[in-house]
Amino acid sequence: MLIFWEQRLVFLATPKAGSSAVEAALEPLAAVAMQRPADLKHMNAQDYQRHIAPYLTARTGAKFSTVALMREPIGWLRSWYRFRLRDDADTPGHPMRALNFDAFARDYAADTPPAHADIGSQSAILTGPDGAPLVDRIFRYENMDAFVHFLEDQLDCAITLPRVNVPPAVDVQLSPETEARLQQVMAADFALYNTLD
Repeated sequence: MLIFWEQRLVFLATPKAGSSAVEAALEPLAAVAMQRPADLKHMNAQDYQRHIAPYLTARTGAKFSTVALMREPIGWLRSWYRFRLRDDADTPGHPMRALNFDAFARDYAADTPPAHADIGSQSAILTGPDGAPLVDRIFRYENMDAFVHFLEDQLDCAITLPRVNVPPAVDVQLSPETEARLQQVMAADFALYNTLD
């Protein structure tokens, strides 16, 4: 999470949606950069609205606008898979060892996902209990140019995002059956994503 005090703007960092690149580029411009632990870096919108927003408003007398990125849901899951694979490189017996993406996706879609696939959802990070967005502006990760132009206008500076935290390239094919199951399990994410420009 990055807080831009003068601009009354907060960037909420959705996991696996470019947040490390945004933070690497913009941390020097932010009044506050919450990067560790992960629970603060990736604070969900509900927690932000409950705990941080009232403080910011009380201190400044103004409402801070919030902005976030959201990745295409299956692309987001693919990014998690590649990230988790990187974690297992030197760990014998790691649950990701020899696990292909289709199997990982089935684990994610299970009624009770195992720990290696228990990663939540983007909609849970960006919306309230009723499914309504709690973030003022959500940009598609796949339309990064629009997000960067928005930030350039808000922060009045040119921005170049670096490539950081890039996971390894691996086979991320899905069977039609698994993809159909993901469409069901990730319905809230797809519904939110489809509302974005």
